[in-house]
Amino acid sequence: QVQLVESGGGLVQAGGSLRLSCAASGRTFTTYAMGWFRQAPGKEREFVSFITWIGGDTYYADSVKGRFTISRDNAKNTVYLQMNSLKPEDTAVYYCAAASFRIRSGRTKDEYDSWGQGTQVTVSS
Repeated sequence: QVQLVESGGGLVQAGGSLRLSCAASGRTFTTYAMGWFRQAPGKEREFVSFITWIGGDTYYADSVKGRFTISRDNAKNTVYLQMNSLKPEDTAVYYCAAASFRIRSGRTKDEYDSWGQGTQVTVSS
C-alpha cells in the first residue's frame, strides 16, 4: 500500500497559478503511475493528468492541456501538478492517486489503488 499526502491547494483569482504536491510513502517501489483527479461539487471525480513513474510519460485531459503540467521527483517520491491560467471551472477538490499495476488508459478511477485525502482548489472570477 502507498500512502499519499497532497498539499498546495488554496484560493486564487482567475488567471493565476498554483502548484500541487503529492508526497508518497510506503511501498512506492511498486508504483507504475501517479495521477491527479478532481471532483467539483455535485459532479463525478474526473481525470486530470497522470505520469508514469519510470519513463515519465505524461498525459492530460483536454480541459487542462496546455495549462497544467505534471512532473515527478523520484528521489523525493513526489509528484507535482503545476496549474497555470486557472479558470473558475477548475474549482474542485484535487486528489492524487497511485497505480501499483500496469494501467490501461490511466484515465479511470478504478486503475488506481491508492488515494490521497484531497486538497481544495478554488478559483474566483
